[in-house]
Amino acid sequence: MSSPIIKEVVERMLPYLNNVQCGQLEDVLQNVLSKYDLFIRRGFIEEEPDFLNMFLSAKKLEGCSEKSLRYYGSTLQKFLMEIGMAVREIDTDSIRRYLTAYQKRNDSGKTTIDNIRRILSSFFSWLEDENYILKSPVRRIHKIKTGFTVKETFSDEELEIMRDSCVENRDLAIIDLLASSGMRIGEMVSLNRQDIDFYNRECIVCGKGEKERTVYFDARTKIHLQKYLDQRSDNDPALFVSLRAPYHRISIGGIETRLRSYGLRLNINKVHPHKFRRTLATHAIDKGMPIEQLQQLLGHKRIDTTLHYAMVKQSNVKSAHKKYIS
Repeated sequence: MSSPIIKEVVERMLPYLNNVQCGQLEDVLQNVLSKYDLFIRRGFIEEEPDFLNMFLSAKKLEGCSEKSLRYYGSTLQKFLMEIGMAVREIDTDSIRRYLTAYQKRNDSGKTTIDNIRRILSSFFSWLEDENYILKSPVRRIHKIKTGFTVKETFSDEELEIMRDSCVENRDLAIIDLLASSGMRIGEMVSLNRQDIDFYNRECIVCGKGEKERTVYFDARTKIHLQKYLDQRSDNDPALFVSLRAPYHRISIGGIETRLRSYGLRLNINKVHPHKFRRTLATHAIDKGMPIEQLQQLLGHKRIDTTLHYAMVKQSNVKSAHKKYIS
């Protein structure tokens, strides 16, 4: 019965002792208290703080997007509810059992399980950094190896077919802007008319972590975007709005649905916003754009993320081999 008391004492001393001293204190308490029969009175150990909300507040302060915060929150909440233990009592084996059960129950892939492991690691590492726990129980759970799936890009023919099939100038402007700028769909729906610099064919978008960057578009996009804006009679500041009154800023889901309908009608596989971004990145790499410049253009924090696009299309490897080696 003395184990929770020892844990409580050691955790309370964390701000004042280093790891070695905390270990020595735990050994002494184990030795001394083992000689006594102890009973824990209700309320002896204080109620555990709301670590989840404290963690989410810290992540928000660091610049995490609302979407990421919701994902972190829902993932951790499900974990804590199912595991049914106080945060400070959770150990490595409990986490391993949870991940194994989750994968089996939901038939989840390795990528999904590793995403959960990554979020748990971030949560417990934060607890360790804040001196709420001695050591993160996720440390011994290593990154789950996931295979790399080659993802599709649009062919030049598919892009032209989609452009030719557009009845609405708005849809044509959306397709052109996604295809020529490589911006994220969330960045595009947040744009206002005044954000567009038609003279320099560029605009500033607010990306992940509230970081601003400049993106560029081609002459065709400029013409179609101006044509769309000239025909509008509403006063909404949004760059793209709904087709019918009352006009309002179009949502991410609205654009995704619209693009999906084009794919079904034209028999083009997997038409979604991110595929335009991947297509631009792949074409840029094939044409020799330095990876560092592409990283800046796409707004990637880590170059490893950008390198994934380099693996999408490897047809240039053979020509490079012929040029430099054969």
